[in-house]
Amino acid sequence: MIVELISVGTELLLGNIVNTNAAYLSEMCARRGLSLYYQTVVGDNWERMAETIRTALGRSDILLITGGLGPTEDDITKEVVAQVMGRRLLEDKHTRERIQAYMEAYAASAGLKEIPENNWKQAQIPEGARVLDNENGTAPGLILDDGGKHVILLPGPPEEMRPLFEEQVYPYLGELSQEVIVSKMVKLCGIGESSVAEMAADLIAAQSNPTIATYAKVGEVHLRITAKAETEQEARKLLKPLVREVKLRFGPYIYSTEEKGTLEGSILDLLNDKGLTLVTAESCTGGMLASRIINVPGASEVLKAGLVTYSNRMKRKYLGVKKSTLKTDGAVSEKTAREMARGGCEQTEADVCVAITGIAGPDGGTEEKPVGLVYIGCCAAGKIKVKRFQFTGGRAKVRSQSVSAALTLLRECVLEQYYHS
Repeated sequence: MIVELISVGTELLLGNIVNTNAAYLSEMCARRGLSLYYQTVVGDNWERMAETIRTALGRSDILLITGGLGPTEDDITKEVVAQVMGRRLLEDKHTRERIQAYMEAYAASAGLKEIPENNWKQAQIPEGARVLDNENGTAPGLILDDGGKHVILLPGPPEEMRPLFEEQVYPYLGELSQEVIVSKMVKLCGIGESSVAEMAADLIAAQSNPTIATYAKVGEVHLRITAKAETEQEARKLLKPLVREVKLRFGPYIYSTEEKGTLEGSILDLLNDKGLTLVTAESCTGGMLASRIINVPGASEVLKAGLVTYSNRMKRKYLGVKKSTLKTDGAVSEKTAREMARGGCEQTEADVCVAITGIAGPDGGTEEKPVGLVYIGCCAAGKIKVKRFQFTGGRAKVRSQSVSAALTLLRECVLEQYYHS
């Protein structure tokens, strides 16, 4: 089935808000095995929105429309869809009661005396629509089926849209398909996208069912293997040989085969299984590495401390970096990264330390040490490994790449010293 995404909102057209919903929904549609051929962004204009919806209905089976379901005057998605599809708007008692309960709780916490009148607009539902309860806001999702066409309306805020999509829309899309689709994600680190493409070239060239697709992330490459069949058992049977072959080819680089698996989560599992503790020592990344790790539930069992030693004085005070090293080699050097990694373990008595020092830019670079130069060191079981990187891009990109590279080196050292030694 052909699906089309329509993102509603003038703020999206003007670039005031990044359209993260489109990227998310595109990936989820691919996971469901739907053919996504078109994406459109349209402003809060009745005529242009109506034209966009009519065009989409003429060429696609499923329309996923996000945004424009709020209580303000320019939130007109529901009204336009109702007009295009020839439906009346009727007040839905269930939705009104949910809005009232939600707004009463909000009003009490915000000190409001009454519910704003415009919120009741959200209880108006196109006739015959299926209502999708929104547990995180007042705008419900909606599904309208008409002559083999399926129009799905979702709220714009990602924190409302994603849970609603995953819990109610994604299963519904599965019901529409006559085939069962099963996919397996294989996540890699420590290898570039071009190398992955080269190693998997014959598999990609020969693909039919199952298919294999690569997705480049910052410091990672993900492989999605997807099979279609009449039953789940048949689809999994088709999937198995290709998954096995991918694991054989990329074994050392695979950190997870779980859909929601993360690199930092897999590293914490490795450390936790051996009863090891970790400390991070950061300069140019300013705590981003520690933040990635702390985002994982249960991180407190492993992470002892996250040190941000931005100045040379703090590197000396908290990590024991030698004054002579900073003077002769500089803060951004192989030797400083080595001493930061060693000092992190010594000062905190942690088993493992990963350290980052570099020049994120846009200023501070020289011909000898340009912007993007980063040294990352890791101390594990008393052994220290340091790697030099020359990243490209702006400040944010350099810092993000540094964190991903640090996690990859950390995983490499933990495996070498505690699992493969």
